[in-house]
Amino acid sequence: MFQSVIIPVKNGEKYLPACFDSVLAQVDAPYFEISVFDDGSVDETSKIISCYQTIAEEKGIKFVASYEAISGGVGYAKNKAVRQSSGKFLCFLDADDVMLPDRIKKQYEKAKEIERNGSLAFVGSSFVRLPKDATERYTRWACNLTEDELYTQIYTAFGPTLIAPTWFLSRSVYNQVFGFNEEIKNGFPEDLDFFYKALSLPIKLCRLQQPLVIYRYHTECATFSVNENTIWDLRIKQIEKDVLPKWAKVTIWNAGKQGKRLYKSLSPINQTKVIAFCDVDEKKIQQKFYELYDSVQRKVTARIPIISYKNAQPPAIIAVKLDMTNGEMEENLKEKNWKESFDYIHFS
Repeated sequence: MFQSVIIPVKNGEKYLPACFDSVLAQVDAPYFEISVFDDGSVDETSKIISCYQTIAEEKGIKFVASYEAISGGVGYAKNKAVRQSSGKFLCFLDADDVMLPDRIKKQYEKAKEIERNGSLAFVGSSFVRLPKDATERYTRWACNLTEDELYTQIYTAFGPTLIAPTWFLSRSVYNQVFGFNEEIKNGFPEDLDFFYKALSLPIKLCRLQQPLVIYRYHTECATFSVNENTIWDLRIKQIEKDVLPKWAKVTIWNAGKQGKRLYKSLSPINQTKVIAFCDVDEKKIQQKFYELYDSVQRKVTARIPIISYKNAQPPAIIAVKLDMTNGEMEENLKEKNWKESFDYIHFS
């Protein structure tokens, strides 16, 4: 039984040496191989890969590398790196990130424990952000989720509750979701799509509290190419699949732009379940109703009450961003004594 470190890369000359150095510096790690796919790089990436392949093999580490001149996109590159590997567990590492010295050891131990207990392993970890002050809200959220929140906060704009550069998972998970979407080369959230599909399997999500990855933030990140509307649509699709079939009625917590966008994004049958918008803003509450006007039929097709959050009834979709109101929204929600995932879900 061994692990495959999966490294897809495109034009990675700036950060790739540090990435490889971190893999080769693993301490007390069980046997692992390195699998690299170069997705059409035109810089010095291929030379760096060749150099580190020699270094790795001199250390007795299997190093599998391949290259294609025409880029197939992020999902394609990940699939190529996985499919040429052979480890029981897959340890994903972005070419611009660095793993800390005991990452493989720690995540392997947890993954084995999970599988011994009859589940498929999907393990992540906390991380160190570089630069330190980049994406403070996101980092605070991702590194402080409880075990329950790994499952309940999967619909927020932050994306997967286990951060993709920290993933360490059973190969069986990858096989059963048929890999990453590669139909859309750029601008598609292939990690979120993969994560949602994996949730339908008998997996155990686990985030190790110890930071095991240095997660780099820079303007060339693939994240910047992902279309926000595509992420939104994927999240809507997931709540319509997972949540709304269980609810006969629903309140949308936010009578502003986000709440209305959420309502309009729902299917017609799910729009009929919306019994109210609720808000803290007196100006919005004084409007009393939100009216949806159909320009084709030239008439109002829906008239939904706008009420104070104090009068809101569960279940509800919270369309207010977490950690953005100096704790006010979280306090208002706390006083309702609602249970997350049963009485409400976070969406924004």
